[in-house]
Amino acid sequence: MLKLITFILTFSYPSMKAIPFLLFVLISYTTYSQQTETLDQSISKAKEEHKKVLFFFSGSDWCSPCVRFKKNYIDNPSFKEFATTNLILFNADFPKLKKNALSKEQTTENEKLAEKFNPKGVFPLIILLNENGKILKKWEELPSETIDEFINQLK
Repeated sequence: MLKLITFILTFSYPSMKAIPFLLFVLISYTTYSQQTETLDQSISKAKEEHKKVLFFFSGSDWCSPCVRFKKNYIDNPSFKEFATTNLILFNADFPKLKKNALSKEQTTENEKLAEKFNPKGVFPLIILLNENGKILKKWEELPSETIDEFINQLK
């Protein structure tokens, strides 16, 4: 990646024209490298990195407990720090608004996961898996624990 950046800056364009392109390449690369599109990919990555998987079902644009889970837990700085070194996150989201619609492939993947892991349609449903995909713990609602208590249960 560094060689590509150096090439672009030195040979391809005058440096002012290269900056937007370089930013696009960097953002695309970092975004792609951190995403997993399937639970199987998340479990494989967890196995490689010896981490657990925090897998959760949400309705990001209609389920208020799901929104609170993301805001108070997933987006919490303490959780983010813990998750970076200990977890692979996978969200099976079920948005209702057309503007938030997922790709057809992602929707199909999430529906298959719901059939297998969430047949009762609980939102949010939070599942902690080990690196082999075995369920270690489940929360069938917004966790009542503080962020520190929640992190301790994930260890």
